[in-house]
Amino acid sequence: MPDTPYRKATNLPFISICHTSALHEGGMGFFRAGKKSVLLLWPKGGEPKAYRGRCPHADVPLDEASFDGHILTCPHHAWGFDGVNGKCVTHIVRNTLHPYPLRVEDDEFQVDIGPVKPAPSKQEQ
Repeated sequence: MPDTPYRKATNLPFISICHTSALHEGGMGFFRAGKKSVLLLWPKGGEPKAYRGRCPHADVPLDEASFDGHILTCPHHAWGFDGVNGKCVTHIVRNTLHPYPLRVEDDEFQVDIGPVKPAPSKQEQ
């Protein structure tokens, strides 16, 4: 991968989401971090991006969304979002995907999603 700004380290509490081999240019991945979900997108010709894994239109999970290398399409209402900046491209609204800071360290994608609450144990469910 080229040396790009998203690789700069900061003092934020980044957590590892996946190995860099799990995502390729033009692709997407959906990951869990405790109770939070993370959507990784790598737009064609751009840099990898991390977003909250829920649609900002209806707050539904994007685990079954499609990504053509440029536009992420929500499977629930077919709203489309630009993979580079997260802005809605199918409706005249201000809804955007919620971005997370992303970096690469030790061959892993790491994301700062804020405080992480552990997923409930099987006894709590």
